[in-house]
Amino acid sequence: MDLISAIILLVIVTDPLGNLPMVLACLEGTKRPYRFITREVFLASLVLLIALFLGPQLLRLLDLSEEALRLAGGIVLFLISIKLIFPTDTSWMGAKTGEEPILFPLAVPLVAGPSAVATVTLFSAQFPERMGVWVAAIFITMSVSLVTFSFAPVLHRIVGPRGLAAFERLMGMLLTVIAIQMLITAIKEIFLAPVSGG
Repeated sequence: MDLISAIILLVIVTDPLGNLPMVLACLEGTKRPYRFITREVFLASLVLLIALFLGPQLLRLLDLSEEALRLAGGIVLFLISIKLIFPTDTSWMGAKTGEEPILFPLAVPLVAGPSAVATVTLFSAQFPERMGVWVAAIFITMSVSLVTFSFAPVLHRIVGPRGLAAFERLMGMLLTVIAIQMLITAIKEIFLAPVSGG
């Protein structure tokens, strides 16, 4: 996987446009929206960088295989994609009007969620020699989120709730395909590796 492919995958996984409704809800409780958005994106970037550099070591420490991570990541991605296609009430995310949340729910789990963490961990576990590429992909993806979140009120006025909902469903469809491919790859690795080894 090259830099462009990694960026596209991370942008789809982090889903900046799909997160705009929650961003708008979080902005209601802050007097300095741009400082708040910058802080949350920075925290999300930090979480992803920690997962990138320490994820493979944690897998070895817990004696977890890359196939297990890929399978779990595919399942989580699939569940998230279903939620994007068939949205439900998001009050469980913990955003409350009048409060300025820190780290949760915007940075984690909306931006640096389980699927994003699993994705960057797989990057470093499978191609540790390309860490520079993965770091660049994370920073570019987070820059996309930062710009998108900064223009959240403007985008909301331009496309409206229906436009955001339509784009969210489109991202859900793309995420479903990625999730299914991750599951297929994991299943192939689990069942075909012993045959190849034999």
